[in-house]
Amino acid sequence: MTAQAGTGRTNQKQRTRTAIVAAARELTGTGAEVTMPAIARAALVSEATAYRYFPDLPSLISEALAGVWPPPAEALAPVADSADPVERVAFACEFLLRGILARQGSVRAMIAATITRPETVTTRPGIRFGLIDHALLPLEDTLGARDPDGFAQLKRDLAVVVSAEAFFTLTDLCGLVPDEAITSAVRTAATLTEAAVRANA
Repeated sequence: MTAQAGTGRTNQKQRTRTAIVAAARELTGTGAEVTMPAIARAALVSEATAYRYFPDLPSLISEALAGVWPPPAEALAPVADSADPVERVAFACEFLLRGILARQGSVRAMIAATITRPETVTTRPGIRFGLIDHALLPLEDTLGARDPDGFAQLKRDLAVVVSAEAFFTLTDLCGLVPDEAITSAVRTAATLTEAAVRANA
């Protein structure tokens, strides 16, 4: 094989990979169900080809979502000047859940895949954790310094509420419409934070 032919083949592989990721990102943004066959169709490749580039759906979704979510500081910019952890956590919770609603097809696919194949859980974006950490920055020198275990517990408590799992529980099992589910989760996250602050005042 000539060097030119090798380069051409490499370029073609890169174009195919880029097309698959772009198709996944576009499908992810619709909120519709995200599957490997649907992504392959949108990328104009076979499903077998898509699997040659990505071993499973979580790894593909993870790459497609890379860079789609802003970093925590950017996401929480509207409350950057607030020193109130309750306000900041409430904002972070609503921001995350609105984003999940917009991308729910891919989020559901990611959750389903990691439940059936726990070894792929590391491919799930841990967006909630960065948002929670950033939202709680005003407590670093108070609650975080006085009661590190309690601070860590608050973060774990919030990770349960500020999550796709909580959102889908409220919509799928409790029958709430998305706006009601978001309001409910935000209220719970704010209540948890307020209780922790009050207990350590």
